[in-house]
Amino acid sequence: MKKRLAVIGKDVSKSTSPQIHKFIASRLNLAVEYDKLSVTEADFEQEIDALLAAYDGVNVTIPYKLSVIPHLKNVEGDAKVFGAVNTVNCKTLTGDNTDGLGFMLMLKNGEVKVCGKEILVLGAGGAGRSVAKKLADEGANIFVYDKNIENAQSLEKEFNGVHALLEIADKPYYLIVNATGVGMHKTEGVSPVGENLLSLCTVAVDLIYVPEMSEFLRLAEKQGKKVINGKAMLFYQAYYADCIFFGLQPDEEQAKKLFTEFCEVER
Repeated sequence: MKKRLAVIGKDVSKSTSPQIHKFIASRLNLAVEYDKLSVTEADFEQEIDALLAAYDGVNVTIPYKLSVIPHLKNVEGDAKVFGAVNTVNCKTLTGDNTDGLGFMLMLKNGEVKVCGKEILVLGAGGAGRSVAKKLADEGANIFVYDKNIENAQSLEKEFNGVHALLEIADKPYYLIVNATGVGMHKTEGVSPVGENLLSLCTVAVDLIYVPEMSEFLRLAEKQGKKVINGKAMLFYQAYYADCIFFGLQPDEEQAKKLFTEFCEVER
C-alpha cells in the first residue's frame, strides 16, 4: 500500500528529502508519494493538526522539532530523551527522532571516533540536542554553545558529559559540529565560528547539506581539516524514519549501501 509522506519546516523549498525517501522506497520495494510543506511560524499552530491528519507520516525539520510535540499523543525512542521530534507516524500521532542515529552512523562510516574526545557543538536546538546526547553516550566530553545560553544550560542539566559555554574561546577541540543552521538560506556564505578556532580542530562536521560546501566547512578545509557535510546524516535519518513508517528492522550495512548508490545516482 502506498504511503503518503511529507517533510514539514519553515522553508523546505530546497529540501532533498523527497528524492531521498523515494530512492529508498524504490530500492526496498516500497510505494510512497512525498511532499514538501513549507509552513510559516505564524501559521504553524493553526495548520499542523490538519497536516498531520492528511498524511501517513511526516518528517519534521527546522524550526518545528520541539513545537510539534504538543500536537502528538505519544513520544517514543530518542525523541523522549532529546525532547525533539523529527519523525511522526501520523496514524498513531507518535513522534520519534532519528537524527541522532543518522548522525552517529555518518560519523561511523566517516571513520570519526569520538570516545574520550573533547567536542564543541554549536547550537542547542533540536538537532544540537540529539547530537550532544549521542556523542556524550559514546564517551565524548561535550561543550555546547548557543546564542540563547538557557538552551545550552538546559542540556548541561539534562545530560551527563555536556557542558554549557557562555562564550567560545579559541581552544583545540577534536571535533566541531555546526548544528545552528547558520550557513544556509539567507545566511549562506556565513560561518558560525572563525578560522582561528577551526584551525585548532581535527574534524569539522556541518549538519547543513545545501550548500554542499558551507563557509564553515570551506574555512576548515582551507586549514587542512577533515570535513563532513550533513548529506549522509540526512540520508541515514531518512532511512531510519522509513523503517519506522513501514515497520522495518534497520540494518547499518543496508543503509550504507543505499547511501553509496544514492550518491552514484546523483552524480
